[in-house]
Amino acid sequence: MSRGRLFKLSHVCNRESSTPKPLFYNPATARQPGAPQLSHFSFKVYSTMNVIRFSDLCARGQVAGKRVFIRADLNVPQDDGGNITEDTRVRASIPCIQMALDAGAAAVMVTSHLGRPTEGAFTPADSLAPVAARMGELMDGRTIPVVANWVDGVTVAPGQLVMLENCRVNKGEKKNDEALARKMAALCDIFVHDAFGTAHRAEASTYGIAEYAPIACAGPLLAAEMDAISKALLAPKRPLVAIVAGSKVSTKLTILKSLAENVDQLIVGGGIANTFMLAAGLKIGKSLAEPDLLDQAKAVIEAMKARGAAVPIPTDVVTAKTFSADAEATVKAATDVADDDLILDIGPQTAQALADQLKKAGTIVWNGPVGVFEFAAFENGTKVIAQAIAGSSAFSIAGGGDTLAAIAKYGIQDKVGYISTGGGAFLEVLEGKTLPAFEVLTRRAAA
Repeated sequence: MSRGRLFKLSHVCNRESSTPKPLFYNPATARQPGAPQLSHFSFKVYSTMNVIRFSDLCARGQVAGKRVFIRADLNVPQDDGGNITEDTRVRASIPCIQMALDAGAAAVMVTSHLGRPTEGAFTPADSLAPVAARMGELMDGRTIPVVANWVDGVTVAPGQLVMLENCRVNKGEKKNDEALARKMAALCDIFVHDAFGTAHRAEASTYGIAEYAPIACAGPLLAAEMDAISKALLAPKRPLVAIVAGSKVSTKLTILKSLAENVDQLIVGGGIANTFMLAAGLKIGKSLAEPDLLDQAKAVIEAMKARGAAVPIPTDVVTAKTFSADAEATVKAATDVADDDLILDIGPQTAQALADQLKKAGTIVWNGPVGVFEFAAFENGTKVIAQAIAGSSAFSIAGGGDTLAAIAKYGIQDKVGYISTGGGAFLEVLEGKTLPAFEVLTRRAAA
């Protein structure tokens, strides 16, 4: 899969100063009388120019003969039989691994979490063996041994690539146990963090090892993620449109509030849109919503209104009486929703209006499908949005598991500016939070 174009932070940072500007800083309007005031929210940019890049170490010949430990994000979806159903993250991890092999590393060890195993209680369902098999297929049929019980030492043949079994099985992983982190660090000469999807977690294999490894650096995927996010959020081409969708307002409330104070247009979808419909005085039947957060939704609407913008409320919707793939879909005006209706998608009129809006955007940030796109009868809204993003000349960045699935379903991978492999990490960047991975990598580089 194409990973889209990569961008250097030097393309988007102010040339006169290395100090990052606040999120959505617009020098053309910032000092104009009456211009909207930026909120206290600011993008926590840990400039990837201020961390050690693994690609630079390779280019300088500093990886040859070294033991390289790569923390990848290989947490892929599997069916009941353990078969991988979507391999984006496996594909995205390979460039870093191949880079290490090509640079003459003495040994290349890669690990990841998979699922939610119980620490200290490994089961076959927790194994990375299916991932290693798929990775081997993608690497021209390479055999990748899977090593269990590796914390206290692992034997790797010269130039060999091995998969270290599910790191979340190790006791102390999630709590970033110092002893565990030190043992991991002792296995390598170079630690490479290439798992943006875990960059928001301070765990032993993502944070602790970076503190104690002789060298700690950012892999090409991690660096590219932050380069792309910086391009989209630090100095975006206007108008900046954000699409935030999902089942609950509560899980993305901080994001919505922050974006409402900074973006030019804010589109909500899914269950979140249902809550906003309630806030706008519309009936939603028995649809998923959070009535106790109506005041919060109204605050977001007012924040956008104060900036001369709006949160588009659906004018038509697709409803059903039951939540199932074979449920009968009915398109109706948003004012005609019955008490026993479930809203499962936006209607064609609303979808087209949003598509027209997206085609005029300068930058698009997309997180979440706007309907139950997994069901054919309720996929039109998400499909139209996806195709509009693909057809737009805007720089687009998309993140989140369901978003990745929609992108794959509609085959627009090569038409999205950048596809983020991070879910929670992507959301926390949008919230303005500091990512632990970049804090520790920046600190290690400075030292």
